[in-house]
Amino acid sequence: MSRRLVVTADDFGAAVEVNDAVEQAHTNGILTAASLMVSAPAADDAVARAKLLPRLRVGLHIVLVEGKPTLPADAVPDLVDAAGNFRTDMAASAVNMFFVPRVRRQLEAEIAAQFAAFAATGLTLDHANTHKHFHLHPTIASTILRVGKRHGLRAMRVPLEPQHVLRQAEPGARLPSAFATAPWAMLSRARLRAAGMTVPDQIFGLAWSGAMDTARVRALIDLLPDGLTELYLHPATGPYPGSAPGYLYGEELAALIAPRVVEAARNPAILKGGFADF
Repeated sequence: MSRRLVVTADDFGAAVEVNDAVEQAHTNGILTAASLMVSAPAADDAVARAKLLPRLRVGLHIVLVEGKPTLPADAVPDLVDAAGNFRTDMAASAVNMFFVPRVRRQLEAEIAAQFAAFAATGLTLDHANTHKHFHLHPTIASTILRVGKRHGLRAMRVPLEPQHVLRQAEPGARLPSAFATAPWAMLSRARLRAAGMTVPDQIFGLAWSGAMDTARVRALIDLLPDGLTELYLHPATGPYPGSAPGYLYGEELAALIAPRVVEAARNPAILKGGFADF
């Protein structure tokens, strides 16, 4: 089995600092894809840059938490708070999305609006994923599949990360338990594949989210398993309004352009690209 690698930057469009990092990491490093937040503050700048980078594969980073909706807030009142931002109580939102029909209708309308906004950019849709992996929720996943297929969606991420590889990459690493999420992720992968989606065999970037430094990225490339792997990071040239506290944005950018990482990724046994390339 061949080793195929997609290296993705999430939060494309969140800020100029993110867009700068995406451009640098793709032009001078190993980045092959980016996931666009269509309603984020620097989304237009991100689209303009992407159109000048024809080999950068761009997908949709669907935002349903920690952001503003694409639709007017009064069109999705059950998804937002008094300030018009998406609610941050993911557990309560998840329950409402599952049980309350009007919330499911608002959810579908908002997801459809985000896919339509991506289509309006003129970019080719490479993949879709969600902020905070909210598509592990079965209602969200089903809605993305239903709406996405109308827009040519063919690939999605599922956060299944082989911890034995992480322990090889960093012996003695203390890793967060995947006990709560792994069963949902395995179910999600099976459902998505049954629906005809391309899904990575494994991803990396979950346990070390915001801390994918040069040593870790180099080790993961050296230990890359067979099959389709997605390595995802959050590069930026520095913190920006709304950025996550404690995330090492600059170090993640440095990892993507580090000479020893670039050299490792040149291994002819590793095929690199976006999801559409595979």
